[in-house]
Amino acid sequence: QVQLVESGGGLVQAGGSLRLSCAASGLTFSRYAMGWFRQAPGKERELVARIGGGGTTYYVDSVKGRFTISTDNAKNTVYLQMNSLKPEDTAVYYCAADFFVVLPSTPRYWGQGTQVTVSS
Repeated sequence: QVQLVESGGGLVQAGGSLRLSCAASGLTFSRYAMGWFRQAPGKERELVARIGGGGTTYYVDSVKGRFTISTDNAKNTVYLQMNSLKPEDTAVYYCAADFFVVLPSTPRYWGQGTQVTVSS
């Protein structure tokens, strides 16, 4: 059974940094595309970043140059390093995974979410 467990969320001032972690179990980590979504109050869930086969990455325009997604296959963990945080980054962040080279828009597996709050 696949499990994704996020950690690292919290409250930070604008301009600060956070690193989210997502520990995966029950899957062959290197064969899965991984990613991070977020959902702010009153807004639809959006893809923030994904990483797939060969380490190919994608970022939504609003986080390019500020966020970095990475994986540690030895630890079955995907990270999201978030720098220069803005109040509009406030959301619940979800880790997601699926057995594809590129993470689809509706991944099969989801974590429980971790709250990120950026104060101005």
